[in-house]
Amino acid sequence: MDIAFKEQCVTLRKKNYSIIEIMKETGRPKTSIYEHIKDIPLSHARMEQYRVASGEHIRKFALARKGKSVRAFRPFRSWSPETVLLVAHLLFDGEIVRTKCVYNNRSEALIERVKMLLNQWYDFEPKRYENLMTGVHRISYHNVALAIFLHEKSQELLSRILTMPLDFKREFIRAFFDDEGCMDFRLPGHRRVRGYQKDIRILQIIKVLLADLGIKARIQLPNEVVIIGKENLLRFEQEINFSHGVYINGKRSNSRWKKDLEKRAILRMAIESYQS
Repeated sequence: MDIAFKEQCVTLRKKNYSIIEIMKETGRPKTSIYEHIKDIPLSHARMEQYRVASGEHIRKFALARKGKSVRAFRPFRSWSPETVLLVAHLLFDGEIVRTKCVYNNRSEALIERVKMLLNQWYDFEPKRYENLMTGVHRISYHNVALAIFLHEKSQELLSRILTMPLDFKREFIRAFFDDEGCMDFRLPGHRRVRGYQKDIRILQIIKVLLADLGIKARIQLPNEVVIIGKENLLRFEQEINFSHGVYINGKRSNSRWKKDLEKRAILRMAIESYQS
């Protein structure tokens, strides 16, 4: 490894240089630079500067191409529990790509939640689909400027959530377990809340956020975070819980319950199964 080059990249990044500016300063390609600065975020002010410039560029391009205004949205300027919940859902069970934002879930309650949250900043209805084989619903918003803005916000959220207020952290965890979580309750020994995610970085974030709320969890490789023990499950129920309308799929061939049950109801049964 070129230590001097790495130190140069880190120094420039800490001075709020973008990756393009570091490329110009060092004469090295983006792929060589990125590895050294990927964990050093730009300042909020610089990211806001890019967001505004990006939005203006997109609007000019769209007007030139179409000769009319694009569908406008109202970008939020600061974080709130609601914006954390929205962006977290799009991170976990959604997709933010260059031209659209998509959210998928079997729970109609969660689909309606994401739709309601996004409608606070975007006035247009999503395209909606349902997979009749799996029962999974999907809503999609096709707007380039909106997708770029929410992609930037998703990266900002991941870099800032650990330092946000507790009520913001609760909404981030709630979205994670509603989208990625399950309740494993099989006596005598299985009473576990589990959350799945391929990105180990997100599992580590969730573990730290749970600890901030007094909930002990462990990461079970390769891809899940696990909560066990009566006190931890009880505190999870009190602080987070699964949302109303989030069910297990009782129609799956390996379903132990053979009917749809709310995950929060199974969590309550697991807690009550402990002997006093």
